Amino acid sequence: QKLYVEENQWVMDAYTDDNNKLYTWPIYGVNREVNHGFLYRKDIFEQLGIELWNNTEEFYQVLKDLKTAYPDSYPYASKMKEYIFRDWGYGWGITGTYYPAFYDEADRTWKFQFTDPRHKEMLDFMKKLYNEGLLDPEFLTDTESSWTAKMTVGNSAFVTFDWIGRLDMFYEQVMEEYPDYDLRYGNPVGPTNNIQSTSKIMNWSHTVTNNENAETALKLLDYLTSPSGAELITLGIRGKTYIEDSSGNITYNEFSENEEVSIKKLEDKYGLWIEGMYLRADERSIYFDYSEKEQEAQDMMKESREPLDPILKFTDEENIIIANLQQNLLEAATEFSAKYILIPSYGESEWIEWKGNAKSLGEKEYIQAYNHAQERLNEQ
Repeated sequence: QKLYVEENQWVMDAYTDDNNKLYTWPIYGVNREVNHGFLYRKDIFEQLGIELWNNTEEFYQVLKDLKTAYPDSYPYASKMKEYIFRDWGYGWGITGTYYPAFYDEADRTWKFQFTDPRHKEMLDFMKKLYNEGLLDPEFLTDTESSWTAKMTVGNSAFVTFDWIGRLDMFYEQVMEEYPDYDLRYGNPVGPTNNIQSTSKIMNWSHTVTNNENAETALKLLDYLTSPSGAELITLGIRGKTYIEDSSGNITYNEFSENEEVSIKKLEDKYGLWIEGMYLRADERSIYFDYSEKEQEAQDMMKESREPLDPILKFTDEENIIIANLQQNLLEAATEFSAKYILIPSYGESEWIEWKGNAKSLGEKEYIQAYNHAQERLNEQ
């Protein structure tokens, strides 16, 4: 009530149905301002005298220089599979909160990422990287373990896109074998030179089954949303798992003074930060106690974030349209995008054919649902 009705009324405006009922439980305060982005092996760059890229062309030249130095490598590796199109899309200004739909600030309308001309420009760039051996040919199939091996062992890959927690996590995994290993946050790629903006409130959380346990479940979610619940799940129990001194510094009882504490270690030892359990983050938790590398990422990207998309309230009819069309559109779109990169003959004619296919799959009706919702928001 306090968090999502009194303090952030827009949640009830945006996330409820036609009868103003809310069926999903939001998550509060778990996004850092800079949470994901391009990461690069700074130690390798320094060994080769390569400067960090500042734009897309420089990014391409950096990958070429890495390939020259390590001919058997594929400089860019990915574990994001088909979501690489979403993650890279921020740099082309074609990705947002409602992926694969996005809000175009230039003309204040909603569009479908995969038929926008800028998506083709991004695909053409990816295709060039793939053809020249700069993009790992397994970029659509790599698992987290195979990708991790490429980014940490030997000289297989040097640039990727992921969560900033990897900056320290990977070093901890390999520091004995590779003490000079240094993964750092890199600049954006794409003509906008921007990264994703993060919202304080996210609507990708829990629903509760309507049965005899519903009230108990809702009470649990309500507690986990409170400051006390946030403390319990993301910080621990004062005096038992952690100590806070007069300056607000947090130490954990079962870790030595010089031992580096990570989210993973807190999960293993205390059961903190279990995904699915946290609905609100305590701002004193280690998640916001940035390491030197994570703080560098925060400082680098202060002025380089895409605007947040408007938060829309859809009618029940619009929700049905989106639910019926989005999955087929997205599957077809990612399949086409993969083929465009992987198949040498794919080009302009296949792009035109794909746009016709998207139209037949309901692209117009799908995007209309967003623009109709936007019209109502504009009127408000």
